[in-house]
Amino acid sequence: MASGQDWAFETRAIHEGYDPADHHGALAPPVYMTSTFCFESAESGARRFAGEEEGYIYTRLGNPTIDLLERRLASLEGGEAAAATASGMGAIAATLWTLLRPGDRLVTDMTLYGCTFAFFRHQLADFGIVVEHVDMTDQAAVEAALSRPAKAVFFETPANPNMRLVDIAAVSAAARRAGAVVIVDNTYATPLLQRPLALGAHLVVHSATKYLGGHGDLVAGAVVGDGELISRIRGTGIKDATGAVISPMDAMLVLRGLKTLQLRVERHSASALEIAGRLKAHPAVSQVLYPGLPGHPQHDLARRQFTGGFGGMIALELTGGREAAVRFLNGLSLARCAVSLGDAETLVQHPASMTHSTYTPEERAAHGISDGLVRISVGLEAVADLWRDFEAALAA
Repeated sequence: MASGQDWAFETRAIHEGYDPADHHGALAPPVYMTSTFCFESAESGARRFAGEEEGYIYTRLGNPTIDLLERRLASLEGGEAAAATASGMGAIAATLWTLLRPGDRLVTDMTLYGCTFAFFRHQLADFGIVVEHVDMTDQAAVEAALSRPAKAVFFETPANPNMRLVDIAAVSAAARRAGAVVIVDNTYATPLLQRPLALGAHLVVHSATKYLGGHGDLVAGAVVGDGELISRIRGTGIKDATGAVISPMDAMLVLRGLKTLQLRVERHSASALEIAGRLKAHPAVSQVLYPGLPGHPQHDLARRQFTGGFGGMIALELTGGREAAVRFLNGLSLARCAVSLGDAETLVQHPASMTHSTYTPEERAAHGISDGLVRISVGLEAVADLWRDFEAALAA
């Protein structure tokens, strides 16, 4: 069998790390639904606990199904290793509880997913970690923030929910000069469209619930990076600090999702670009935030940083503000009013009252999340059907 390094992305997403010949010819990888593993002897068990013998001990510490998912994710992101977790927030929490100590400083972008924001501003701050928000679209502001000691730098790109982009290479170079670990949330883009590790980041985190799983039937997360860092996160952040262990069944569902990742993301991206263009021309829409549109202020950065498309996420402002946003959501019939993203179904939500309600109104205003902002996760339906639904809702 050829080395996975010789295969294209879509081939590795299907075959990396698995040979049916090693599993009685089973085409689909087995799901090891076990909490613990038996030792051949007491001495063997002792050696495994001491790290002197390879082998499984307990699924919180490792499991063959989860290991396969981790090998495949590491391959797709271009990392040495990966650790799968029970959720995206589990991946973020396990990573930062491993890296940070009281008194350390975390530099992060202005716009973050609501639960990430709450975790940073409340839980981390409660334990004496200094969190500083910086406009990471401004490289001078990033350089100024990193002129003082910082342990880690964290950002999303595109950012949830307003689609702001961060120049991964420029920010990572500045952070590395400052001795800070760079963590990028790549959930929106997926490793198909954007590979932060190749652009200088140390770690990538995902909510695998979204595009990696792709079917809205699981909750999972992952962190990918170099072997030493991932080993620390697995041993400290996952095993001891959070216990955010993915189940073997959820690992299997993510593995299933990865097999169609390229096909799905290409379709999401093509449909989103078409719909974003139509929304931009509609009189009820005051602004469309989609980096694939030529008029987007960061379109040139998107062209440099993305490969093969611009993703399936759109943010838009309606001319009537929050009241119009609510009417629009209530006027939909095919698209669903629901949080999450990356599913086959098109999902539409109102960040200010839903995913980003963890911000105060003043914080939302300061962090670029307006009351009239609507977030659309474009699904896999026919564009013509979706557009009829959107037109009817916009008419409301």
